[in-house]
Amino acid sequence: MLQTEYVRRLHTGASGIYSDRSGWQKIHVDIPLVLLLMALAAVGLVVLWSASGQSAYYVKRQGIFLGLGFLVMLTAAQFSPRILQRWAFIPYFTGILLLVAVLFHGADAKGAQRWLDLGFFRFQPSEILRVASPLMLASYLGRRHLPPSVKHMLIALLLIALPAVLVGLEPDLGTALLIFAAGFFVLFLGGLDWRYLCGAVLGAMVAAPVFWFFLLREYQKQRIMTLLDPQADKLGAGWNIIQSTTAIGSGGLDGKGWIQGTQSQLDFLPESHTDFIIAVLAEEFGLVGVVVLLSLYLLIISRGVLISLRAQSMFGRLLAGSITLTFFVYIFVNMGMVSGILPVVGVPLPMVSYGGTSIVTLMLGFGMLMSISTEKKRPG
Repeated sequence: MLQTEYVRRLHTGASGIYSDRSGWQKIHVDIPLVLLLMALAAVGLVVLWSASGQSAYYVKRQGIFLGLGFLVMLTAAQFSPRILQRWAFIPYFTGILLLVAVLFHGADAKGAQRWLDLGFFRFQPSEILRVASPLMLASYLGRRHLPPSVKHMLIALLLIALPAVLVGLEPDLGTALLIFAAGFFVLFLGGLDWRYLCGAVLGAMVAAPVFWFFLLREYQKQRIMTLLDPQADKLGAGWNIIQSTTAIGSGGLDGKGWIQGTQSQLDFLPESHTDFIIAVLAEEFGLVGVVVLLSLYLLIISRGVLISLRAQSMFGRLLAGSITLTFFVYIFVNMGMVSGILPVVGVPLPMVSYGGTSIVTLMLGFGMLMSISTEKKRPG
């Protein structure tokens, strides 16, 4: 058989190894992922209607954010992984410059300087780094021999630490840790030696007293103390945790019914439409509602893991794995802080909590996942 005929048959699928992509793949849409995200968005809107006190304003704006997010996702999916890897430095260093601008010209909100106010629009640059940081790390390590050498590992840690430190100075310790985790996952998936990982854990334990006495602010210390004993200040620092756990526990198996929750509808539960929205769902839909939501999250995470395993390049594997693991961390941290097993750090529940910047950033990450998922197989 001629070589050209053999290659042609490979591409047309005659050999059973490679086949033409489906119509959806040609426009870089991963149907299972899109359907799961749409279902999650629908659940989020239903819960938000109740959590916001039946506010059409919040639901309408959330719908706009979701529409914009899906548009961003589909747009990002059109860029091939090769292009994403080649130009990864642009969003990363743009985000770094914006974080520096926040330190000098940021808008204050609740005692922290985290926003850039453009007059007609206000956004949080740290959200950009949630995606840009793992993208940059995957681009850097994807071009190197793995597992990384000590030199490349140190450079990677520097790329991770730079945005994390800038966000920590705002101060926003919760987001800083999440950005660090997103970048660290890339390094971990790249084959980080377990000896270094164990050394990092020991180093963190040794440095903990230094952080407590010299780096943590009083309100951050208060959050940790509240985690250990929320009853110590029932009407102050412990109020949020007490009300959220009360709401979760009172939901029982099947809940009190939609818009029938007492803690949320009577305004006992603070930030019910943002950080503590899972408590509203648990109170009104009970354990059944929480299991449904967790099932959707699990299916999305499973799809992300499958995309990572099937990626055609090391860059794709690292990026898809990091995006998926970071998505899991957001869910775990939010549910952990609402249920009282983690300190309150202000992390929204993905695709459910109200918030535009968070949704658009998440959808940008999912767009890159779809780009990796629909990358055409190359003969070789």
